Amino acid sequence: MLHHLSFGVADIERATAFYDAVLAPLGYVRVWSDLRPGEDNQAVGYGAPGGGDALALKHRPDGQRAPGPGFHLAFAAPDRQAVADFHHAALLHGGRDNGAPGLRAHYGPNYYAAFVVDPDGHHLEAVFNAAV
Repeated sequence: MLHHLSFGVADIERATAFYDAVLAPLGYVRVWSDLRPGEDNQAVGYGAPGGGDALALKHRPDGQRAPGPGFHLAFAAPDRQAVADFHHAALLHGGRDNGAPGLRAHYGPNYYAAFVVDPDGHHLEAVFNAAV
């Protein structure tokens, strides 16, 4: 249903450092980049290696705002360790904890997830939802 999602970010360099680090354990990479320090309209895209972008970050230094309550973006993780590594990388790169890695039985018996807030206020989740 969705082709891609874009987030506005206040500091593109900070955001790319954060997303490079947190998406790597999940198997996602920067698939394109239009970074021109000091210029307007910079952007990067993330997705599966060799594919198109599913998430784009757009530099919006003035007036950038994260979506309000109820919105978050959940990334599929290949295993529980990747969920933990996502969470750890987020905390090391300016993110805030919003739910440590663990089972979320209210979502299902195998729903293992972690929740963070990125440096721009976007709410993120990494989830592995399969029997171990």
